[in-house]
Amino acid sequence: MRYLLLLLGTFLFTVTLQGQSEKDPALWSHEVKKISEIEYELVFKGKIHEGWHVYSQYTAEGGSLPSEFTFEKVGEDYELIGKTEESETIKEYSDIFEVEETFFKKEAIFTQRIKLLKPDIKQISVNLFYQICKEVCIPKDELFQISLDGNAFVASEQKLDERSKILSGALKLDLKNKELLNQGELEGAKDKSNLWMIFGLGFLGGLIALLTPCVFPMIPLTVSFFTKQSQQKSKGIINAILYGFFIVLIYFLLSLPFHVFDSVDSQILNTIATNIWLNVLFFVIFVFFAFSFFGYYELTLPSSWANKMDAASSKVGGGLGIFFMALTLAIVSFSCTGPILGGLLGSTTLAEGNVAANLSAGMVGFGFALALPFALFALFPTWLNSLPKSGGWMTTVKVVLGFLELALAFKFLSNADLVGNWGIFKREIFLGIWIILFVLTTLYLFGVFRFPHDGPKQKPSSTRKLVGLLSGAFSIYLILGLLNFTSLKLLSGFPPPDFYSITETESDCPLGLDCFKDFEEGVAYAQEVNKPILLDFTGWACVNCRKMEENVWSDPKIYALLKDEYVLISLYVDDRKELPDSEKFNFQYDSGRIKAIETIGQKWGTFQTINFNAASQPYYVLLSPNMEILNDAVQYVDIDVYEEWLKSGLEEYHLSMNK
Repeated sequence: MRYLLLLLGTFLFTVTLQGQSEKDPALWSHEVKKISEIEYELVFKGKIHEGWHVYSQYTAEGGSLPSEFTFEKVGEDYELIGKTEESETIKEYSDIFEVEETFFKKEAIFTQRIKLLKPDIKQISVNLFYQICKEVCIPKDELFQISLDGNAFVASEQKLDERSKILSGALKLDLKNKELLNQGELEGAKDKSNLWMIFGLGFLGGLIALLTPCVFPMIPLTVSFFTKQSQQKSKGIINAILYGFFIVLIYFLLSLPFHVFDSVDSQILNTIATNIWLNVLFFVIFVFFAFSFFGYYELTLPSSWANKMDAASSKVGGGLGIFFMALTLAIVSFSCTGPILGGLLGSTTLAEGNVAANLSAGMVGFGFALALPFALFALFPTWLNSLPKSGGWMTTVKVVLGFLELALAFKFLSNADLVGNWGIFKREIFLGIWIILFVLTTLYLFGVFRFPHDGPKQKPSSTRKLVGLLSGAFSIYLILGLLNFTSLKLLSGFPPPDFYSITETESDCPLGLDCFKDFEEGVAYAQEVNKPILLDFTGWACVNCRKMEENVWSDPKIYALLKDEYVLISLYVDDRKELPDSEKFNFQYDSGRIKAIETIGQKWGTFQTINFNAASQPYYVLLSPNMEILNDAVQYVDIDVYEEWLKSGLEEYHLSMNK
């Protein structure tokens, strides 16, 4: 197992360092202390973000990578006096590498004395290679360019043109009361509940996967293998539980690369989730998955993979052998679990919060549901007798999943349409497609038509009829929503917004409200009418933005406040419409990295990050027209919290006006 994890770690190292975030998990600085005319003390300090740790130069071999300094031109311009000293470290035994590792938390300080060999040397360069870890480990390099005489070490920089400097400066706000921008308990509590919801969706997906023909027949066979092979009953139970644990572990490991991407740049996953062509690719993949469930072809991983894993399980035996057995199950069941996992991946990109954390929660939930019966039936083998027999009902499950895959596929195509402003999949067209899909599901369940892999025609069972009735009822619900007899609040966030309609609407803003989609225009209007500003960072493909608009903003109390008391400025951070050439520019972050601002979404996404230190949507800020923050920012909250938040901001605005 140790070697398997080492291989996984090596893989993560190779995919991690693809870029540098504006929020590095460690921030470095250096100092120079003059001891004499030819001796100096160099001090390197690293401020390490909460939860992260950096490894010592002297951490044990065979474990994580140590920090390593490279002093350029040492022995030519200067020499080192003694070893590089370190501040206080922490020692902890690693179960993975089976060694005691040494590392820093919160702060790392390295000190090195040097002696000049050439008295006229005034500048030296030092490179630090280090590994910083949290859930994953990231190898990084830090270049220190050190001046010994107190003058700045001028490095070559990419220069901005004057127009870029002016437009970059306009993007930064002079905010007052910025300390109020602490999302605090509201966001934290929502994140936790969101993770449990995603875990529940993953668990439900795992339960559905159990009912497919790729997994269901494996349950009694595998449990019997463990209980009959072991000489002691307790040993068989332990092996079955270990088998289940490894199933959960395997699906969790599949989510780790997404944590790598998220740690490198907080906006990467958001950018990926709202990318037009990636959403189109998701659409194609989900259609491909759906037709495999309909029985037109079999979707499998290479059989050699399963054969190799099966051979490895027989060869190594013990706990590692059981791990390879679990991996074999994951591979051979891919034709049924792959499309469900694809749906889980798609759902996490549509959910609020940290995409990587959501995906891990969903994967763990999926693996837990998949592993649960193997452990339970090993503990209570007589329950195996109560399992239904394999049969045509499993094919029915796959077909229904196929229709659900198609429904989700069109959600991704709708995202691409919204973000790209194509104007093709308006709300009515989207709902019409969903109505057709669920009507077809209903007809299939009642036996009106069949698919190639269906068995002999039989009278639909009572369970099949019940599911058919539910599908029919949902079709009627969609039809009523299409005809505007109901608001479709149960589907908030999935159909395009109300104002994205074939019929002409009075406003292209949510719920027909008046809104501005340019910050400067909105501020100018707020100054004219002397009203506070509700700054709404949103997205065309943001599900929870739609939920807030359709479930919270639509409440009469909230709607009245938004309409009468605030100036609404809605900035779409995923809008891929190109800016006019005169408005395109390059923006330089404090780290020195330069980013090309070419689309509306890039402009407002960067605007949100540099002014409010946030990258997720929805994100709401209350401002006075003179850029005074009125209270803390909120995200996805309920009606009562949002109403109180709006009223408190309004009170603060009136108080500030009377001062």
